Amino acid sequence: MKQYIKIIITCFVVWTSIGLSSCEKYLDKEDSTNISEKEAFKNFTNFQGFTEELYNCIVNFTNNYWTNSFNWGEDEITSTAGNFHFIHKIDDGNFWGWQAGFDGWGSGWMDKNNFSTANGRFNKDLWHAAWYGIRKANIGLANMDLMTDATQEEKNLIKGQLLFFRGWFHFRLIQYFGGLPYIDFVIPAGGEIRLERLHYNECADKAAADFRAAADLLPINWDNTAPGKRTLGKNGLRINKIMALGYLGKNYLWAGSPLMNYESTGSKTYNVDYCKKAADAFGELLSLTEGGTTQYSLVSLADYYKNFYTTGEGWALPGATEAIFRGPYSSANDSNWGTSKQYTPLIISEGDLKFVPTANYVDYYGMANGLPIPDITKADPESGYDPKFPWRGRDARFYNDIMFDGLKVVKGAIPDPAEQPNRFANLYTGGSYRDLNTGSRTGYVLRKFVPLTTNKYDHGYDWGYSLNIYVPYMRLADIYLMYAEAAAVGYGGATGATGKSPNFSKTAVEAINVIRDRATVEHVNAKFTSSIDLFLSEVRRERAVELAFEGHRFNDLRRWRLLIEKPYTLKKSVEFDRTGTFDEEDATNNEVANLREVVILERKFSEKHYWLPLKNVDVNMYAEFAQNPGW
Repeated sequence: MKQYIKIIITCFVVWTSIGLSSCEKYLDKEDSTNISEKEAFKNFTNFQGFTEELYNCIVNFTNNYWTNSFNWGEDEITSTAGNFHFIHKIDDGNFWGWQAGFDGWGSGWMDKNNFSTANGRFNKDLWHAAWYGIRKANIGLANMDLMTDATQEEKNLIKGQLLFFRGWFHFRLIQYFGGLPYIDFVIPAGGEIRLERLHYNECADKAAADFRAAADLLPINWDNTAPGKRTLGKNGLRINKIMALGYLGKNYLWAGSPLMNYESTGSKTYNVDYCKKAADAFGELLSLTEGGTTQYSLVSLADYYKNFYTTGEGWALPGATEAIFRGPYSSANDSNWGTSKQYTPLIISEGDLKFVPTANYVDYYGMANGLPIPDITKADPESGYDPKFPWRGRDARFYNDIMFDGLKVVKGAIPDPAEQPNRFANLYTGGSYRDLNTGSRTGYVLRKFVPLTTNKYDHGYDWGYSLNIYVPYMRLADIYLMYAEAAAVGYGGATGATGKSPNFSKTAVEAINVIRDRATVEHVNAKFTSSIDLFLSEVRRERAVELAFEGHRFNDLRRWRLLIEKPYTLKKSVEFDRTGTFDEEDATNNEVANLREVVILERKFSEKHYWLPLKNVDVNMYAEFAQNPGW
């Protein structure tokens, strides 16, 4: 760890510059241009210049390499064209593979050998950015008394950002590795370091204190502050009260979840007290949002895609009004050329390696009447599901997220008549989209993050369409679902569904129904509200559907202590034959036969796989910084 906490070179940007640019260009300067610490931190412009480099420590996991893996649960599998992504190593049970030192690649965005805060997706990773950011935040906090030429509002803005980032980087680390030293002071550059690992809950309490203090110092919207008016309209990514409350709640919910509670106390159940604190933080946020005093709101179903990509909007950053936390990114300057092609089968696109949804995960998408599908191979009179027409009457998010057999994909001309059949998604067993090496291994294709036009005929990924893809870290829908879980456990008693925080008007089940209303899906069925276990099963299914493929599933399965349990260790394909008359205009009318699911692989996990292994170079420094159990 010592290698990650070296002295940070202070850098400055002009407050009136646009956006959250890197300070890297200011690092290579003549010694004669250096200024004293007193000058560096004395006013808002200088101190904000120092602080803004922290934003470039927010790793863009969506576009961190030419192709990028960030769904490591049972939700996704790749084609067989490549095996270097961390998803393959996880499938093999080899969690050492997150480390770049293991094979030079690592997980891509979690560890790299060439970390820099300069612009560019190839040189940022969580491990280095977090330790770097923690030290930088501590240096800033240690120098707050030098900010003499500033208003109280300006001091609050600086301190609030620094506190948030210190909490956020610690939270990002401990959710993967468990309790670590919580560094809340500037460690001297020399001398021996012997900071012991804390329990998860001890780290979470310290992070919570930082998030709470940040929330109390920061505004809801920087545009309404005197300093923010200098960059009016360009403050959307700056840390604010809502972001701090969101992570305050998430930090508490994670601390209260079974895995983290087990690491902290030895109990494999939820920690009710932490869940109450989480529900209260989310309740405070949602009360502000529903009261109309924030800039955040759920986007409409028609605009749902804008949470993840924009096209034809001059490289506008995705997120619209729903994304709460994102980092700086512009595809115009840092291409997502590979990301835009990693989902569409090679036969109608470019690039060999493809990331596709597993059939077992797609099964979580229930019916429009809100009911789950017990078994996709069997008719279900209650939900109305018919295995002869498996794509009919489904949750609207199924149609938004998933490309299924028979869907009309290519809209424009296909010059070669021999390729004309590829206008439609041939995802039946033996279909042209089902190539194991460069297509779908599972019978499904992911379309959530790219428009159907991202193919070699419609050219939707060409530069002129300004397709910009960015999956946010946190959006408002996630807050509603985390509130539902926390309120159910913390305040719901035996049934869960009616639990609610004292500071918010909605119960746990009502919070889920807000998300279902947006999706035009019927409310949670009464049969799931009679017990806490039944209700939590529906909370988990709702998270699986609403937050599908956004990088949450792996950590959700871990914190629920389900990662090593069947059926969550299985990855399946759906197999079927086409039958009857093919409907070119409405693929839900196409009948199938011989519908079944086949296991592609089973993960062989044990208890040790709940936490990633730390680097041996770090755990060998001193006894108090111990390796995670089993590694």
